[in-house]
Amino acid sequence: MTADLLDRARAGDGDAFRELVGPYQRELRVHCYRMLGSVQDAEDALQEALLAAWQALPGFEARASVRTWLYRVVTSRCLNARRAIARCRGTSAPPGPEPPGPELPEPTRLGEVTWLQPCPDELLGALADTAPGPEARYEAREAVSLAFITALQRLPPRQRAVLILRDVLGYTASEAAAILDVTENSVASALKRARAAVRSGASQPPAAPDSPGEKRLIERLTAAYERGDVAGIVELFSDDAWLAMPPLPLEYSGRDLIRRFLTAIAFRDGRTYLAVPVRANGQPGLAAYLREPGAAGPATASSLLVLTLAGTRIQAMTRFGPGIFPYFGLPPALGDR
Repeated sequence: MTADLLDRARAGDGDAFRELVGPYQRELRVHCYRMLGSVQDAEDALQEALLAAWQALPGFEARASVRTWLYRVVTSRCLNARRAIARCRGTSAPPGPEPPGPELPEPTRLGEVTWLQPCPDELLGALADTAPGPEARYEAREAVSLAFITALQRLPPRQRAVLILRDVLGYTASEAAAILDVTENSVASALKRARAAVRSGASQPPAAPDSPGEKRLIERLTAAYERGDVAGIVELFSDDAWLAMPPLPLEYSGRDLIRRFLTAIAFRDGRTYLAVPVRANGQPGLAAYLREPGAAGPATASSLLVLTLAGTRIQAMTRFGPGIFPYFGLPPALGDR
């Protein structure tokens, strides 16, 4: 960045401003997603933050880098957005309607983060933040995984911001305090509580992206989904696997409950699907297109399944509705291949 570019942007040159913030836009979008857990909310917050930054730029005194200043503006906007969203939704999203079918099994528990959305890998870039500091504790893939994003959403907003700034982006305590306009003691206290809340037991690491093991799993899952083979699908899960389906709060644990849910809902009455591999949050998944028994015409968008793997077993499957398909560039219907 040159001083001339900053001066031109301060003077109201829109092209200079876009050139100034352009290198940071992707990572700021991911930051908003981590803060809010929703691609749509993240995009709205980012656009509002960039407008606020444009309006505030004449007052920018360059005491910190442009990147750090942008994180201050964007983080503040996300905290405000979370408060506004919470007022609209209440303390959590209201339960959605129950899926159809009289044989719906009793869920293991009701999920809290019902506003969660998956993020296409294309929006995440190379799954790495720009110049993460030496104190960053999370690997790039872990820091965008659905499990981590879900854990973040359960934290109070200020703790969430501190954990992201310190342990994901690697800002020092003093830098995080300046971004959030709080004391270093406040940052240290919030970080300690946040780390304790998101700590989880170690699990077997997933197969590497696009590795032979991951590819074989996706091939087997795709084939089982397309022939309506519930037993073949459940065979791919670990014994302690979970199935979740935001915005519905229902969550099922264990192969038996997952089998019962898939039989009663997803594959009831002989339903089958066309399945298209996708990637979201650095994880593999499938876009499922429903083929109603005996129905003519193309298959229609039904659900997007994001998989959390332990080795080459499915440790969790998170099922999202077709409203998320446009973010992945997926069509609303699909003809036979």
